[in-house]
Amino acid sequence: MALLFLLFSVTAVLPISSSKRHPLDSLRPSEFTRVQTIVKTSYPSNNLSFHYVGMDEPDKAVVYSWLSNSKTKFPRRAIVIARHNHQTHEIIVDLSKRSIVSDKVYTGHGFPLLTLEEQHAGAALVLAYEPFKASVKKRGLNISDVVCSASTVGWYGEKKSKRVLKFPCFYTDQGTINMFLRPIEGITIVVDIEEMKVTEYNDREVAPIPKPEPTEYRLSKLKPPFGPRLNSVATSSTRPGFKINGNTVKWANWVFNVGFDARVGTIISTASIYDINMHKYRRVLYRGFISELFIPYQDPSEGWYHITYFDNGEFGFGLTAVPLERLNDCPANAVFMDGYFASQDGTPVKTPNAVCIFERHAGDVMWRHTEAEMPGHVREVRPEVSLVVRMVATVGNYDYIIDWEFKPSGSIKMGVGLSGVLEVKPVEYTYVDQIKEDQHGTLVADNSIAINHDHFLNYYLDLDIDGYANSFEKTKLVTRRNTNVNTPRKSYWTVEKETAKTEFEARLNLDTKPMEFALVNPSKKTKIGHPVGYRLLPGSIIGPMLMEDDYPQIRAGFTNYNVWVTPYKKSEKYSGGNYVDQSHGDDTLLQWTDGNREIENTDIVLWYTMGIHHAPCQEDFPVMPTVSCGFELRPTNFFEYNPVLKVIPPKHVQRPNYTGKN
Repeated sequence: MALLFLLFSVTAVLPISSSKRHPLDSLRPSEFTRVQTIVKTSYPSNNLSFHYVGMDEPDKAVVYSWLSNSKTKFPRRAIVIARHNHQTHEIIVDLSKRSIVSDKVYTGHGFPLLTLEEQHAGAALVLAYEPFKASVKKRGLNISDVVCSASTVGWYGEKKSKRVLKFPCFYTDQGTINMFLRPIEGITIVVDIEEMKVTEYNDREVAPIPKPEPTEYRLSKLKPPFGPRLNSVATSSTRPGFKINGNTVKWANWVFNVGFDARVGTIISTASIYDINMHKYRRVLYRGFISELFIPYQDPSEGWYHITYFDNGEFGFGLTAVPLERLNDCPANAVFMDGYFASQDGTPVKTPNAVCIFERHAGDVMWRHTEAEMPGHVREVRPEVSLVVRMVATVGNYDYIIDWEFKPSGSIKMGVGLSGVLEVKPVEYTYVDQIKEDQHGTLVADNSIAINHDHFLNYYLDLDIDGYANSFEKTKLVTRRNTNVNTPRKSYWTVEKETAKTEFEARLNLDTKPMEFALVNPSKKTKIGHPVGYRLLPGSIIGPMLMEDDYPQIRAGFTNYNVWVTPYKKSEKYSGGNYVDQSHGDDTLLQWTDGNREIENTDIVLWYTMGIHHAPCQEDFPVMPTVSCGFELRPTNFFEYNPVLKVIPPKHVQRPNYTGKN
């Protein structure tokens, strides 16, 4: 049995080489430091804070030129979003020339990404605030057991606003750590995070605090009876089938770049697949990431109405990424990458093991067939093996498991797992029959209402199918009456294809009507004449349930449709706008597409919104079993035939026969 577990020690020391830089590689620690030095030289005062530092993408033509000829030179630049003297600066830094290329002051609505430091400083300010300490004492609580967390305030029609946060607080006595299930309700605390002072304080009511006992989820603290004991997985002794060169991953017939960004987390770039008939790599995905995540809670009461988070644009998927654990977050055969972002003073911060990459052997079937009518029952089966790139972001109470899964068939599957802890409102109820009016959620435990909410995830997918010039094709499945009197059939269905010419024609809400969607390259065709393409296979269909004139929905206009297509524009990356904190909804995907620009046979970007409506239940308490959703990009007439027809199956390790009997 020793052979079965050899893989752990082999992959733990898998070398990651670092040869030539890819033009879309994320910034290195030394580059963050260089940016910090250059910017601070221009702004020597202490009144400077870094809110975002990331790689400023070279032009797409330059990137593709480099992919064809690695001697092609490309600019290495960084984009910096900083605050100085209560103004937001957009700064472009040339890393090679060690100089600032441009510096513009942003004067529109909204504020940049929050820093971790100002959130922590605001929480500390609240805990030292005398009126709050008095409120805690009035409730018979110990201030040393109180923890406070930052909450964005949103926008509700104000003409002008300051950079403020609300700070809900929680109680953690008796050694409990599941703070979100023990809120101290009834207190509103608003902090100006630039002046670092409390600007509003209101102790409205005293509510019961849920008991600590049922909130525990740490294995070392749980008491019997326990659930079933799970067996460990038996792994193969073979080495992994992928190589990592810098941030470029090569596996099976795929090659792509993996990036890490403070705002959006994992970025997949220049993904191409090898065609064995054409003897070359063919372009599929130029750039892909989660553009925004919107979580509106559905309690309009005083203490809750503002809770409508935009996790990417306000808190940052990269800033909240957590180190991954081998054998728990990722399997034994995983290889890990670190992530880096800039702290508030510009110093690089390392998140170790922020991303893991591994081959998935899930026991699925890639393809199979049995010729049951032939002598000997001819059978051919190929086991499914895929490559997964994973990251986990813990944004407050929620944990998001983000997967990009590549398959030899050419498919790319995007998956999101939602776990973590519910946000609850303390109430006097201990039994559902006591509830006589809408509580905006579900009673999941004594004194605990888990509030209804949504999760809208919007993906940015810059597909370049065999080149820049692509079109968006809609295929409707329609029922026809059979006019052939020679057969008894009365009906059949057929397809009607339509190419979207403008952005309005590509705004789509998915429903039960059968329809298929694909990005095709009209200038590249298969031998029998089909334009090559990739289709979108939707998953978890979701639509907004807030009214159109509700302020959170105005800010989240990108959720109005499931599918959008726009002409490529380098500056249009974030569907909720560049400055989401207290934004007015005037710079979103909705506003961009109101221009109704042409999208036929040009460089286009596909945006897809998926998610779930979450009406909590008792099984979600005290920690939620993972709920998964996703979608797939799948080749459609991209290859001449099944691209995995000639795949060579893996060698199987012989294991002892197991009957399942004790």
